[in-house]
Amino acid sequence: MNERLFGIHGAALALRSQRMGVIASNIANAATPGYKARDIDFNAALDARLASQRGDITSATEAGMVWRTPTMPSMDGNTVELNREQVAFAENAVAYSATLSFVQGKVSTITRALKGE
Repeated sequence: MNERLFGIHGAALALRSQRMGVIASNIANAATPGYKARDIDFNAALDARLASQRGDITSATEAGMVWRTPTMPSMDGNTVELNREQVAFAENAVAYSATLSFVQGKVSTITRALKGE
């Protein structure tokens, strides 16, 4: 039902939220020796989530999860590049906000239709 009401935006909102958590974890571990930065390949994860919702494939919780390749590796093995993470976080926050606005608009339209406005 979620997919019929909101199209891909319901799944996209959940993935954007999950990606926000992954990036925040990277930022929090920027000074942890040996920490390997991760990210979510949004397109691959969205395709996997939509396919699993339709029953095409089994749901994989790690679908779309990738390791970040650092531009300049650190001596302690940590692959977090703080500037890159901050940019990714900001871009994801804007995309999350846009997706949320679309979902809120859809809910508002449905609510008005149910009220007969």
